[in-house]
Amino acid sequence: QARLMESGGGSAQPGGSLTLSCETVGYTHTTNTLAWFRQAPGNGREGVAAIYSGYRTTHYADAVKDRFTISQGAAKDRLILQMNRLSPDDTAMYYCAADEAVATTWQRVDEYRHWGQGTQVTVSS
Repeated sequence: QARLMESGGGSAQPGGSLTLSCETVGYTHTTNTLAWFRQAPGNGREGVAAIYSGYRTTHYADAVKDRFTISQGAAKDRLILQMNRLSPDDTAMYYCAADEAVATTWQRVDEYRHWGQGTQVTVSS
């Protein structure tokens, strides 16, 4: 069964860096849209970044642009989120998401059929 498994969360100080990884296991179809979402306590799930695998294009939320980088591993079996210049506002549970279709609006939660369990990121001094 297809599943997504995140790793790499943890704690960081403001200004620090973390790298999240999402392993995609068991897909029989090419996943065309992969994304990272996050959800802070009391907030809805928001799109952080997405990559359209077939087109090799990337998209970012304004809040993380120029700080975060989304990429795929060479074998396209891993989704990576490099997070730099972290701030306390980045504290959230981070989720990997994927869908076989090309998302019309990458930030929409309902564009994705496959989700990981999440990994916690905490930024504090």
